Amino acid sequence: MEIIVGIGESKVSKSGVLKTVGLGSCLGIAIYEMKLRAGALAHAMLPKSNGVKSAKYVDSAIEISIEALENLGGDKRNMVAKIAGGAQIFKHMTLENLMIGERNLEVAKEILKEQGIRIISEDTGGSSGRTLYFFVNDGRLLVKYSNGNELWI
Repeated sequence: MEIIVGIGESKVSKSGVLKTVGLGSCLGIAIYEMKLRAGALAHAMLPKSNGVKSAKYVDSAIEISIEALENLGGDKRNMVAKIAGGAQIFKHMTLENLMIGERNLEVAKEILKEQGIRIISEDTGGSSGRTLYFFVNDGRLLVKYSNGNELWI
């Protein structure tokens, strides 16, 4: 079973594949609860929510994902994360406030560290778009690039 995670969404499952398409500067955040064998995948667009609870933002997407896993019976101490995306798609845009991919990545690392969730692998930066396939039964994450290449992280 494939569950599509849209832009600005976070979804949780105990089976199947969570899939998100079109990650450019957006960040895909996969959180796996190892004992429960369940996962949450978020597709966040912007770094900080400023108090708005929405998976559109990296900081609150992580919070929403953790809560969803805890609601399934998960424990934060058993959670690990994988992140992918955060590309700089438009290379000519170098103003700091336009480097959204980099800022998304910084915030994700900061929030996951605060939450005590270890990032066990990542595929971030660069200039290629990505599609993610998160296999929640065992925590594997397949990254497919817009150029046709694939990478398991």
